Amino acid sequence: MQPDPAEMSKSFADIAQRSSKLVAEFMQRQPSGGRSQLGMADKMGIAQAFFDLTAKVMSDPFKLAEAQMRMWQDYMSLWQGSMMSMFGQPGNPVIAPAKGDKRFKHDDWQENFVFDYIKQSYLIAAHHMNLLVADVKGLDEQTAKKVNFFTRQYIDALSPSNFAMTNPEVVRATVESGGQNLVRGLSNLLEDLERGDGQLRISMTDTEAFELGKNVATSKGKVVYQNDLMQLLQYEPSTKQVYKKPLLIMPPWINKFYILDLRDKNSFIKWAVDQGHTVFVISWVNPDARLRDKNFENYMLEGPLAALDAIEKATGEREINAVGYCLGGTLLASAMAYMQADDDKTNDKRIASATLLTTLIDFEEPGELGVFLDEQSVESLEKRMAERGYLHGSEMATTFNLLRANDLIWSFVVNNYLLGKDAFPFDLLFWNSDSTRMPATMHSFYLRKMYLENVLKEPNGVSLNGVGIDMSKVKTPIYFLSAMEDHIAPWKATYAGAGLFSGPVKFVLGGSGHIAGVVNPPVSEKYFYMTNSELPSDPEQWTAGAEQHPGSWWTDWQKWISKFAGEKVAARIPGKGKLKAIEDAPGSYVKLRFDAKAENNKGL
Repeated sequence: MQPDPAEMSKSFADIAQRSSKLVAEFMQRQPSGGRSQLGMADKMGIAQAFFDLTAKVMSDPFKLAEAQMRMWQDYMSLWQGSMMSMFGQPGNPVIAPAKGDKRFKHDDWQENFVFDYIKQSYLIAAHHMNLLVADVKGLDEQTAKKVNFFTRQYIDALSPSNFAMTNPEVVRATVESGGQNLVRGLSNLLEDLERGDGQLRISMTDTEAFELGKNVATSKGKVVYQNDLMQLLQYEPSTKQVYKKPLLIMPPWINKFYILDLRDKNSFIKWAVDQGHTVFVISWVNPDARLRDKNFENYMLEGPLAALDAIEKATGEREINAVGYCLGGTLLASAMAYMQADDDKTNDKRIASATLLTTLIDFEEPGELGVFLDEQSVESLEKRMAERGYLHGSEMATTFNLLRANDLIWSFVVNNYLLGKDAFPFDLLFWNSDSTRMPATMHSFYLRKMYLENVLKEPNGVSLNGVGIDMSKVKTPIYFLSAMEDHIAPWKATYAGAGLFSGPVKFVLGGSGHIAGVVNPPVSEKYFYMTNSELPSDPEQWTAGAEQHPGSWWTDWQKWISKFAGEKVAARIPGKGKLKAIEDAPGSYVKLRFDAKAENNKGL
């Protein structure tokens, strides 16, 4: 069907008007002298890293020539195979996409010899570029990490799937629609620029399709306590009797808690309630400049320790079981060490058991996040945080998205801007785009003490509220879950932390990654988990002696935690104890989004 010329003209006029307005507003925001963000100094030292790489490569011309020869041989093989395909003769591909690479799933990438040639040509160049960079000797470790990581970003960006004329699916859509897909895509691009106040914030999902408390974060409960940093949610029971000891769940403040309560069928919170736990969850505030001076010990004192006192008032129970996810697990471990060392010797008995999910305590090997964490990068970040009082959620979101750029950036560029399609409503991506800010003082302490200095693992390496933190003093039984494909908290790095405690530790390794490895309900019958009654110092030795089980770790955890949960008592109703209900779950703190228009209006 041919496009309506009148409609096309109207669309282009609208786009031209919006584009002009955006460009004018962008220019007005630039500092005097024409210095934009793009013209400022390289804050991460990326340019210097690649200068160092170039010097090392050019110092060994024989190795460079050898690499070029290998690539030329692959291209010759590709040319011969493509000529055979053009004349209808079968030929084996020189190179194929990696398993799980979704960029080339359209049939034309395989069946049309032109697009097959383009695809293989790109993959050959990418393969040899990666080999050359990885094989360079003499670079320091941090520089090597930077060049490897940003070489991959460069290669991913240049994929033929990201360009209209070299993506067969886009070419077909352009021909069939008379170019309307590109017009719609340009409109989508402008909308994302407008939404980001001049900065590109790619729409991953239809955010209008979701509302907290309506179709995500729907578990019934009440806010029963709040302070500057968090709201404490208590959930309604679904069983007539519950375990005596309540369960406190502490998510990371780097994300919103409702990753554990997206929908009924994959909600860990609802599942735990259905098992008979009285579930409390910390919902962290999305901080602004007013909380710039809140530090790590404030998060401990006003987070888990304040929650312990509130839970005791609400239920009468001094002793609880606790779950900490990612950074929430790091804080939970720190709080346990703090209570163990405090003068009040009864403090250490307040947590009967702890569950640490994908938690780093030893930060020696932080994975690819380490690319962003050296002295130069942290100093630059601290300067930006000092100006605003916090780290903006969009900056952290971009960092995490770069770890999986093809899935979390370029796939949406193709879908939204080249194919001109609307973002698909997906609850997980709605949550993923709902990042939070972090107070400047707290985040600087966290980056320096944990990542740069890695002193949390050292006895008294960190002091919180005047108390030295020593993980070896923690005797609390711990269930320690990691995920095999975790890029944020690599499992071997988390395993190093599991050996720091003096109490019994059950280490469990789940399938998939940082999110899917944790949010894996039994009903899905997906992935696996591995267990081993021993905890040797070598993670490879642990896996060699581990037993693999199909399905979800949730059921294994329930068997483990039931030993520490106490006998059954009458179910507790939120707001019926000494703590009265403040508002319905999920509460108001979780509803403030960093990309909300109100934030732009306030200038935060």
